[in-house]
Amino acid sequence: MAGLHSLKNTNHTKKQRVGRGGKRGKTSGHGHKGQKQHGRHGIRPEFRDIIKKLPKRRGYGKNRARTVNGARVVATPVNLAQLEAAFASGDTVNPVELVVRGIIAPRAGKVPVVKILGNGTLTKKLTITDCMTSQAARDAITKAGGSVSA
Repeated sequence: MAGLHSLKNTNHTKKQRVGRGGKRGKTSGHGHKGQKQHGRHGIRPEFRDIIKKLPKRRGYGKNRARTVNGARVVATPVNLAQLEAAFASGDTVNPVELVVRGIIAPRAGKVPVVKILGNGTLTKKLTITDCMTSQAARDAITKAGGSVSA
């Protein structure tokens, strides 16, 4: 086994020094003059200058609440005119019954939250359960003799 005193450096390759004459002169393989060769970063992208000139707007945009507030409950709207056409007098209206009758579609395989709105007229006595209602819809349902329970 050789001792430390007999070890020799076997790496004899020289580091290539570019830009000093010889095999890689002048632009040292970068092929340009001026800004494109100095600093090795080139020029700024043209699109960046266009972006910088655009006006900066304040705020977050009109649809920010859709992405930020994930816990917000989005109710499926149902109008009084749809209830008038699909139900008979004395029936009970709930989200499951609305899905069964095809008035609303399931959302992600589940029965969605429903809000009854006051568009249209209601002449039948209906019992509304497990649905949110607008004030106009609540007034129309009670006027027709029906009842609303949350």
